Amino acid sequence: MSNNKNNPPPPPSDHPLSPIEEAKRKAAYRAVQDHFNPSAHYIGIGSGSTVVYVVEAIAAMGPEVTSRMTFVPTGFQSRELIVEAGLPLGAIDSMVPLDVTSLTRGRGRGTDQAARRVANGLQDLGLNGERVMLDVVFDGADEVDEELNCIKGGGACLFQEKLVAISARKFVCVADFRKLQPRLLSKWPAIPIEIVPTSAPSVLRDLKLLGSTTPSLRLGGSAKAGPIITDNGNFIIDAPFLKPLRLGPDDIEDENSNTAESEGGEKKNELDKGWDVPTLAKKLKEIVGVVETGLFWGRNGIEVAEAASSSAAASSAAGSTSVGKQNVPVGGGQKPVAAYFGMEGGDVVVRTSEALKKKLLNEQEEKQQ
Repeated sequence: MSNNKNNPPPPPSDHPLSPIEEAKRKAAYRAVQDHFNPSAHYIGIGSGSTVVYVVEAIAAMGPEVTSRMTFVPTGFQSRELIVEAGLPLGAIDSMVPLDVTSLTRGRGRGTDQAARRVANGLQDLGLNGERVMLDVVFDGADEVDEELNCIKGGGACLFQEKLVAISARKFVCVADFRKLQPRLLSKWPAIPIEIVPTSAPSVLRDLKLLGSTTPSLRLGGSAKAGPIITDNGNFIIDAPFLKPLRLGPDDIEDENSNTAESEGGEKKNELDKGWDVPTLAKKLKEIVGVVETGLFWGRNGIEVAEAASSSAAASSAAGSTSVGKQNVPVGGGQKPVAAYFGMEGGDVVVRTSEALKKKLLNEQEEKQQ
């Protein structure tokens, strides 16, 4: 999707910015203009340098807008951004339960009764996971491909970033032009992987078996002796692969490789032809000791909601009462619904998912009726 000249530029910064930082700022303000709803209640705030400008844009709306909201961070840095901006701070593990009066399971007449049942040991904590969803999460990325698959984790916050993303109705990515690539691993050197510390030797071994050339623990450099420790007390491994990741199994690398067969007629294995995003993401998660990977792929929040709605409608038509829970959140998706890139020339380029395009078109048609 091309840039939109009708969106007003952000106000001048109160201090000089480099061209890269100015590009990030413009992308952040544009994303907030397009996706921040003043009537929203829960907003996810991601990690990284670009998100600084997202918080700036939101805070500029003033407490008359933001004081009624709760802002949920993906790590220490974004938590500090929220606090320093004077925005109300929340936490992903402290989201309020759904009002059980909106459910049809006969478990109580309200959240006050549910709280008493939890205190008395008659009901488990968490209302079986039925918590309100974030309305939107704004986060950055280290690289984004043509289908909005992302690599994240350069700031070592990938687990909490993914946890917040799948807890939101939509994830909106904000970055600069360097992150806009046709395939993942085109420019970004490696896939960040969060692991349990004691599993490091075996995970490194298994990554080499998958074709990662020189997987290595991310070290703290001069600031810290030894590996970087994540907010969750884990290690990060950076796993490079020789070839950029294909979009899917049917994605052809180039014109001369329109089959998956070698010159001798033998079928190439994954290491020969390079990995595709879905296959590699699944393989990485199968490794014992891997907590989460920096590959954000699969469905986005809109696609998840549509799939749940279709499933509920099918169950209702079949006369089932076990599904069809229209008021229960179903979780979000790992992929963004849209990605905003600040360009060198001052424009903002937007990549929009087909699901979001369809939703916006339907909303426009409903308004015209």
